[in-house]
Amino acid sequence: MTDYQTITSEITGGKAVIRLNRPDKYNALTSQMRAELTDAIRTAEGKARVIVLTGNGPAFCSGQDLSDGTNIADPDLERVLRDEYQPLVRAIDEARVPVIAAVNGPAAGAGANIALGCDVVIATESAYFLQAFSRIGLIPDAGGTYWLPRSVGGPKAMGAALFADKITARQADDWGMIWEAVPDTEFEATWNARADHLANGPTAAYAMIKQTIRQNWGNDLTGQLDLEGKLQGKAGQSRDFKEGVMAFLEKRAPKYEGR
Repeated sequence: MTDYQTITSEITGGKAVIRLNRPDKYNALTSQMRAELTDAIRTAEGKARVIVLTGNGPAFCSGQDLSDGTNIADPDLERVLRDEYQPLVRAIDEARVPVIAAVNGPAAGAGANIALGCDVVIATESAYFLQAFSRIGLIPDAGGTYWLPRSVGGPKAMGAALFADKITARQADDWGMIWEAVPDTEFEATWNARADHLANGPTAAYAMIKQTIRQNWGNDLTGQLDLEGKLQGKAGQSRDFKEGVMAFLEKRAPKYEGR
């Protein structure tokens, strides 16, 4: 296990659980944490069949740590986004396995948008999402202006960005921003069960599902149908497809290998 300083990462049974680990700072993002998260995700996707991002302590992530080397007089936020946030966002987006955000508490600023960039978001009902940027004269970043309008539509995304109101996990669930909000007492069991389900599933097909869903926004119908056909042809040649059909015919649970 890599000796990370701001996160922990553990891989067991095909499931990688990466935890933001600055609980006393509500898991605020530092330069080091961003680098460690990017490395942990890139490493885990080659060893695990599902990745879970969650937080230790009361928060998922409170966003950027403003005390982390920020020069308020002359900040170079474009460089920080280009060199530190973009690699992290891309690592989540490009992961060959499903990435679950298990939002255990408040997710604010870049923390909210990193969660929304994951493939599946499961939140405890006491959690909330906050586009806090306008409160300090900034715009949503870390992919927020991309993911939010695509999940809740333009009007809700605009209001969330302009007013910087808290969006409860239940609201987020109702709006289609996340997959599900679950009672606090059921949260750990729920995301673990979801992760175990994916870890034992047809991982190669999951990678192609990610690709088709992610690319649909840039395709017209013809392009999307062509992509579906190409990838379905590839899926149909996989061992997992053959195993799935045999298991169905033999009335047994399939044993997928992820290939």
